[in-house]
Amino acid sequence: MPQSPASRPASWPLLYLALALTTSGTLLLELTLTRIFSVVFYYHFAFLAISIALFGLGVGGVLSYVVAPGGRIYRKLGAASLINSVLALGALLFVLTRGADIGTVELGIIYFTTALPFVGTGIIVSLAISETMERIDKVYFFDLLGAAAGCLALVAFLNTFGGPNTVIAVSIIFAAAAAIWFSLDAYRVGRIAGVGVGLLFTIVLILNWGHPFIEVRYAKGLKLRTEQYTKWNSISRIGLAPDKDAGEMIFIDADASTAIANFDFNHLTPNQFDELEHQGPGIPYNLRPGAKTLIIGPGGGWDVSRSLASGSHDVTAVEINPIIATKIMRQQFPHLSQNLYLRPDVHINIEDGRSFVRRSSDRFQVIQATLVDTWASTAAGAFALSENNLYTTDAFRDYLTHLTPDGLLTFTRWGFDPPRESLRLVSLAMSALSDLGQHEPWRHVLVGRSGGKSELHGWGALDTVIFSRMPLSDADVARARQAFADAHMEAVYLPGDPPRNEFGQLLLAKDPVAWQQNYQFDITPVSDNRPFFFYTVQPRDVSAFILKTNSKSADYKVNVAVPKLFDAMIVSVIAVAIILILPPLVLGTRLPHERSVRGFLLYFLAIGMGYILIEVAMIQKFVLFLGHPTYALTVVIFSMLVSSGLGSYASRKLIGDSPARLIKALTVVAVLVAILAAIVQPVLSSGVGLPLLVKMAATVLLLAPAGFAMGLPFPTGLRMLERAHPPSVRWAWSLNAAASVLGSVGALVLALYLGIVQTLLVGGGLYLFAALVAAISRVPRAARVA
Repeated sequence: MPQSPASRPASWPLLYLALALTTSGTLLLELTLTRIFSVVFYYHFAFLAISIALFGLGVGGVLSYVVAPGGRIYRKLGAASLINSVLALGALLFVLTRGADIGTVELGIIYFTTALPFVGTGIIVSLAISETMERIDKVYFFDLLGAAAGCLALVAFLNTFGGPNTVIAVSIIFAAAAAIWFSLDAYRVGRIAGVGVGLLFTIVLILNWGHPFIEVRYAKGLKLRTEQYTKWNSISRIGLAPDKDAGEMIFIDADASTAIANFDFNHLTPNQFDELEHQGPGIPYNLRPGAKTLIIGPGGGWDVSRSLASGSHDVTAVEINPIIATKIMRQQFPHLSQNLYLRPDVHINIEDGRSFVRRSSDRFQVIQATLVDTWASTAAGAFALSENNLYTTDAFRDYLTHLTPDGLLTFTRWGFDPPRESLRLVSLAMSALSDLGQHEPWRHVLVGRSGGKSELHGWGALDTVIFSRMPLSDADVARARQAFADAHMEAVYLPGDPPRNEFGQLLLAKDPVAWQQNYQFDITPVSDNRPFFFYTVQPRDVSAFILKTNSKSADYKVNVAVPKLFDAMIVSVIAVAIILILPPLVLGTRLPHERSVRGFLLYFLAIGMGYILIEVAMIQKFVLFLGHPTYALTVVIFSMLVSSGLGSYASRKLIGDSPARLIKALTVVAVLVAILAAIVQPVLSSGVGLPLLVKMAATVLLLAPAGFAMGLPFPTGLRMLERAHPPSVRWAWSLNAAASVLGSVGALVLALYLGIVQTLLVGGGLYLFAALVAAISRVPRAARVA
C-alpha cells in the first residue's frame, strides 16, 4: 500500500503522536491483563495475555488490507481507534464476569474475545506504517517509543489506579488517539466524538476509583467474599476479609492467603504459647530459643510471632509486598496484630527475600520461610511455569552462608505421599552443602510432618524441613525428636535414622543423582537458570497427572499449570492457524511464485520467534536481579523497545538496501546475544544487592546493544520485500505474528526443559538462521512485482 499524495499527513508530528498513543495504550493493556489474569484465573494464564496481544496484532495486520481500499485512511484510523476504546473496556468486563472454572473451550473464548482490542491496534498500526513506508524507520521508531512509554507507565498506573481502572485509562488513551487521527483528516465530527468518548471514560474512571463498580467479583471460579479493604499495586491485588476460623485474613490475588497474628506477648496464655511453639514452623525455635531471626515472606506475622514467643529480641522480616507490610500491618490496620510490625525489636524490610539476603552482611541463627510463594505472583505471572528464585541451589548457598555456625534454615511446605516439594528441598540443600564443603548431608537435615494419611492424599499435610549450617549435634537431634513429639508431629527423618522412607533413602544414597533421576517425580535440584521448583511432574507422566489427579487436592493446584499449559498450547496453535489462513482466505493472497521471495518469508518467521524468545528469556533472567517479576517485565520490555526503536530509526542509514549489511547486522545480533548469555549470570549475581534504581539503569545498559541490533532487521526486511513483491508484505506480517505467538509459549517450554540461558541462545540462533535465509534468497534483487 504505497502512500499517495492525498494520504500524506497534514502533520507528521501529530501522526507520530497518534501512533505513539495507540501503541502506548496497547502495551499498557497487554501488561495490565497479565495482572488481571493472575487474579481472575491463575498465574499460569498471565503469560497468555502476551500471546493474545501478539495474535490480535497479527490478525489486525492482515485485516488492515481489507480496511485500506477507498481512501480516507486517517478517518478510518480514527474510527478504528474509537471502536478500540470501547473494545478495551468490553474485554475487561468480559474477563471480570467469568464465574466458572476455565476449561479448554472457555479458555478459547476468553482468548479470542480479549484479542479484539489488539486486532484493532493491529489494523491501526499496519495502516499507519503502510501509508508511511517512505518514513518506515521513523514511524517504526515512534511505534516502539510509544509502546516503551506504556510499559514505563505500568507500575505507576497499577499502583495509583489498580487493574480495572488502568484498563479504563487505556480506553481514554485510545479515544485521545482517535481525536488526533480524525484531526489529520480534518473531520470535525469525529474529533468531537473522540473527545466526548474520552471524557465519558474519564468520568467512569473517577467514579470507579472512588466507589468501585467495575471490579473483580469472581476469581478462580469462585465468588469473592466480602472484603473490608482492597488495594492493587503492580505486583498484586490485596484483600482484607474476616474468616470465621482464622480471624482476619489477607488475600493475595484472591487466592493465596495469610492470617494476621494477634497476640499480646506480655500475657501469652498456655494455649497461645502452644499454638506458636508446638507447630511445625515453631520447631526451630525449640532448638534455638531467642534466636536472631530472618523471616522471608512474613505476611500477617505468624513466623514473627513464633520467634518473639521464643524470646527473640532481634527479628528481621523481609516482605516483598508494601500493601501487606506497610498499608495493612503498620498504617491502616495495625490494631489487628496489636502493632506487631511497629515493635522496636521487629525490623521490616520491603524487598525481595533473595535480594535482601544477597546484600546483607548479617548472620542469623534462624532463617525461615513458611509456605512462601506457593501460588503468589512470581514470574509465572508473565511467562513462566511457577518459577521461583527463592527455591534454587543458588538461593540455598546464599541462605546457608548467612547463617551463624549453629544456624538453622527452615522451610514449611506441602507434604504429599510420595513427597515432592519437601523432598526437592532436601535435594537443593544437598547440592548447596556440597558446594560449601559439607559432604555428609544426612547429618544436617530434620524433617517433621503435621497431618495424617487423609491430608497426605487430599489437601496436603505440612512438612517442616530444617537444615543446619554445620552437622547437628546429638543434643540437637534429641531436642528435635522431643519437639516433634510435643507438637504431635511425625518425625519423618532425623540424623541416624535408617533409610526407611524417601528422605532417608535420598540422603543416604550412594549415588543421589541416580536416585533422583529414577524417582517417580522430578525432585532434582533446580538452579537460577531453571528456577521451576514447583514443577515436579515428569514429562512421561503428564497425561496420567491430568487424567488421574484429584482436582480438589493441593497437589493438583500446585501443578495446575501442567494441564493449563497444554490448554494454552492448543489455543495458541489454533490462533497461529487463523493467522496463517487469513491472507488467502480474506485477501485472496497466495504465496508468491518466486522462490526467492517465498524463501525470504522465512526471514520474518525467524526474527519474530527469535525476538520473543530473547525477550522472554531476559525477563525471566532479570527477575532475581530486579527483585520482582513486574519490575523485570517492565524494565526489560522498556529497554528492548527503546533500544530496538533506536535501531529501527537508524536502520535506513546503517543498512540501507544492502543485503550484505543486513546479513552482518543479523550476525551481530547473534554474537551480542551469545555474549549476553555468557555474562548475564555473573554480572547479575554480583549486582543483586545494589539499589533498585541503579539495577534498573544497569538493565537498560546491558540490554541496549543487543536491543539496538535487533531493531535493525524488521524495517529493513519490510522495505526490501515491499520493493521486491508488495503483496508478500501481508504474509510477512502474518508469519512474524504467528512466530511471536508460538514463541511466547515456546519460550516457556524451552526454559522449563532446557534453561533460561539456553532459551536465549536458541533466540540468537534464529537470527543466524535469518542471516542464512537472507543470503540464500537474495530478495532485494528480485525485480518483478506481481
